[in-house]
Amino acid sequence: MAQAGGEKEISRSDFLRLSGAGLTGVTLLGLAGCGGGGTIGGGGGGSSTFIFGRGADSVTLDPINATDGESFRATRQIMDSLLRFKPGGFELAPSLATEIPKPEDGGLSYTLKLRKGVKFHDGTEFNADAVKFNFDRWRDTKNPYHKGGGSASSQFSYYGSSYRGFDDDSVIQGVEALDEYTVRFSLKVPFGPFIPNLTMSPFAIASPAAIKKNVDDFWQKPVGTGPYKFVEWERNSLVRVEANDDWWGSSLPASQGYGGPHLKEAIIKTIPDNTQRVAALSGNQLNAADGLVPDDVPTVEDQEGFTVKFRPPNTIGYLAMNNEKAPFDDPQVRQAFNYAINIEQIVESVLRGQGEVASNYMPSLLQYFDKSIKPYPYDPDKAKQLLKDAGAANLKTELWYMPIPRPYMPDAKSVAQVMQQNLEKVGVSATLRTYDWGTYLTKTGSGEHTTCLLGWTGDNGDPDNFLNVLLNSSSATSTGALNVAYYKNPEVDKLLLKGQTTVDDAARQDAYYRAQEILHEDAPWVPIAYVTPPLAMQDTVKGLDPNPTSSEPFNTVDFAGGK
Repeated sequence: MAQAGGEKEISRSDFLRLSGAGLTGVTLLGLAGCGGGGTIGGGGGGSSTFIFGRGADSVTLDPINATDGESFRATRQIMDSLLRFKPGGFELAPSLATEIPKPEDGGLSYTLKLRKGVKFHDGTEFNADAVKFNFDRWRDTKNPYHKGGGSASSQFSYYGSSYRGFDDDSVIQGVEALDEYTVRFSLKVPFGPFIPNLTMSPFAIASPAAIKKNVDDFWQKPVGTGPYKFVEWERNSLVRVEANDDWWGSSLPASQGYGGPHLKEAIIKTIPDNTQRVAALSGNQLNAADGLVPDDVPTVEDQEGFTVKFRPPNTIGYLAMNNEKAPFDDPQVRQAFNYAINIEQIVESVLRGQGEVASNYMPSLLQYFDKSIKPYPYDPDKAKQLLKDAGAANLKTELWYMPIPRPYMPDAKSVAQVMQQNLEKVGVSATLRTYDWGTYLTKTGSGEHTTCLLGWTGDNGDPDNFLNVLLNSSSATSTGALNVAYYKNPEVDKLLLKGQTTVDDAARQDAYYRAQEILHEDAPWVPIAYVTPPLAMQDTVKGLDPNPTSSEPFNTVDFAGGK
């Protein structure tokens, strides 16, 4: 999931002053109205409102047209997928489907039994027709509802990258409602990631009635079956949801991630400035927050009444070089950047050791990760020679960086500054540039950059979700691209296809190992780190368990002592 800075920073002394006695000034005024009549938790029981602080706004609330984690953070409270993961990892569990389906016909079909008695928030029935409607909308480009509003809409890029394209190119040949609560998927070829894909936030099931009523407005007025109902979205301020008292999962075991919702409402509050967000948490204006820069983690840990937990390293941050623009169409230049940039320095000095140096193009916790591949060593002399050989000595370029903290890169500006200094030592002049988050995604997704910092938080525990989504030629689209390196290698495409179109473990490993070797040599990125994103909260917050996707569900959240 995705995927330059001009805001004023607050000094450390100001932070300590603010956090000691609560917030003052503009930050307090900006949060004072968040309670919606409820009381914020942290001082014991009796609270009905949970407030979560984040560093960026959502881009869209239509999950199929989102590619960013902040959109999914909101939509996963409102919508359910057909399957889900148990808390803390990638063990599959039922959701809107009542059991994990088994492959049939040699992996060419899957039959799902659906949960009965589930209603969308608009009162309409969830059933097999609703599942078929959603998949038909995503798959068929001529479907009248194959569109979405919002200036940064990705236009279904997640579906295209996850299911090998649209229309006749899609691996899904068809979806059939066998009866009211049974649906069958027919595939053109066996497809390894089919089951884990059904857990993913972009493939949550939306209300067909709401989409038919106004598809152009659905991106800002979502309707699902989830534990919370959408209430409002104040752009660049907050998303508010209220409890769905009729949620189908309320009576199921909390140990499996069900149960709740326990609170009247939840508010996802956008506070772009890192220091202000931590001050809001310390001043009890937030119950929990993420996007902490590494320097702030010990500050929160040392403060009485607060806890910091760490998510598994299911992320990768990277510098993408646009392979379609000279001189980055030359692998020698891309390799030179890998030798020139000291990623160990970045992990130690910027990330403060909160992550591991990246050696590869997917996190080390994933199956089929090739441990034999090592990071490029820091070697400025080697970098200079490669640049000279490529005719790119004294290169001038731009280096774009995100304006906000992301789980895979909590302080992109500092990362960019270290890279700028490293590159200067090998004769490369890199001008730093940034844009607001939505514009940044739009511009990088249309290939306007020469180099850019971005990253990915995994959705489903499968390497296909990293390698295929981010590095397949089909993801290097003219708009909404997820392959922002615009890397295109037919051999890699074939290997990724092989890894997709089999359910045999040995065959998948062979394909992904070879793909990783080629990627390491071609060097479309400078892989930086597998970060363990921090999640900070008041001690009174219960049930907010770190999720490897960095989008925690709020249905299990409660305050000590209950409501």
